[in-house]
Amino acid sequence: MTTTLSGYWAQTNLSEVAKLFVVFVKSLQFSYLFGILPVMIFAAVDDIFSHVRWIGARLRMLVIGVIAFFVAALFYGGKGADSGVVQFILYGLVGLIPAMLCSRLAQDGPGKSVPA
Repeated sequence: MTTTLSGYWAQTNLSEVAKLFVVFVKSLQFSYLFGILPVMIFAAVDDIFSHVRWIGARLRMLVIGVIAFFVAALFYGGKGADSGVVQFILYGLVGLIPAMLCSRLAQDGPGKSVPA
């Protein structure tokens, strides 16, 4: 999406598409490293919080989301030329939304319905 919005594909040809897929394949292992490991860490933290009786499901989801927001924002938001409040918030949302969604989906366990 960012490639399209930045105007990189304004004059698209087959060689540019090939370059994009080459970069994608070469960076896939790092995408898993920086994507799967944090997800597993937050899943473990969510599991620990689920065993604390006084923490309800909504509070647990909120706490996991806030922690993921700040971790993602601090790790990725302050790097590079585009650093500032907007990038901090955008990278924070990249951590917040999946963490809260995963915590919500894990509340009832596998095979059970998730009420709205």
